[in-house]
Amino acid sequence: MFSYWHFLFSLKAKMTLDKKILITRFSSIGDIVLCTPVIRALKLQKNWEIHFLTKTRYSALLRHNEYIDKLWSFDNEITEVSSQLKEESFDLVVDLHKNLRSKRLIALLGVRSISFDKLNVQKWFRVYTPFNFMPDKHLIDRYYEALNELSIVDDGLGMDFFHGHAPRFLENFGLKANDYIVLCLGATYVTKRIPEHLISYIITHLEHKKIVLIGGKDVESVAERLVYNFKDVFNLVGSHDLLASAAIMDYASCVVSGDTGMMHIAAALKKPIVSIWGGTHHDLGMYPYYGSMHEDKNISIVNKEINCSPCSKIGKHQCPKGHFKCMIELDPQKVIKAIQQQLSTIG
Repeated sequence: MFSYWHFLFSLKAKMTLDKKILITRFSSIGDIVLCTPVIRALKLQKNWEIHFLTKTRYSALLRHNEYIDKLWSFDNEITEVSSQLKEESFDLVVDLHKNLRSKRLIALLGVRSISFDKLNVQKWFRVYTPFNFMPDKHLIDRYYEALNELSIVDDGLGMDFFHGHAPRFLENFGLKANDYIVLCLGATYVTKRIPEHLISYIITHLEHKKIVLIGGKDVESVAERLVYNFKDVFNLVGSHDLLASAAIMDYASCVVSGDTGMMHIAAALKKPIVSIWGGTHHDLGMYPYYGSMHEDKNISIVNKEINCSPCSKIGKHQCPKGHFKCMIELDPQKVIKAIQQQLSTIG
């Protein structure tokens, strides 16, 4: 089916006029991965020259993306690249960041732009009131709606992620494909991290299963304690770059993660996921997305007994109420059952 869609859109693209398009999304990991269906759709359905602008520290996410003709990046301010971008004479900017910085760039380039509805008012009500006005649709579906005027349709293929590592890459760690589970420890915001006691419970109750820990340097101490206390735990936290961590997930049997960028990468790789939600909530429209042509392999674990969750649309550095019950009081057996369910589907 994948080949069929590529053939169909490639044939259609040959009948369209080439244009040069700039897509903007400056941060962060998950948000950039969520842009990949738009990148692919514009390339395959229109045969346009695709440029993408992001911050330098996130550019590795798109380094191997085969649908991008030129990847641009800046360290701090768009003025670092604005003059070079202006020389490109873009026909259109697809603004998937939609903030003051991206609007300023569009004004500097002086070209037509397309954006999307961020639903900030609806998100505010969902987070700070008992009322939920959020539509029952994913952020990527809203992206496609914004592209309707370009006659772009949803190809159903979900997100893309290209990490550039072959399966033999695992030999460096003594691992074999589909022979281990990945636990993602890190997250930018603490209220999106899986608590250490829950990680310990998972490891304890998944006897004889190899566990691989990934995450950034901010959770190195947690990983060290887990490795000290448990056997069959491989600590790859803080020692490998983002693409290597993505490859490790790609060849895993299952991925367990909080609401993080790594969760979205796992979904782009079409991995079975157990996603654990704390200070954020999947009904804000950024849950794991597989596309209609693929099986939905995510099981979301949410503490429905806590009415103060979500407390933020993107997460917080600490629980506003100081108790973090949305994660602390989560039933760990539900997590174990979800992981076992995911593992049972693997042939």
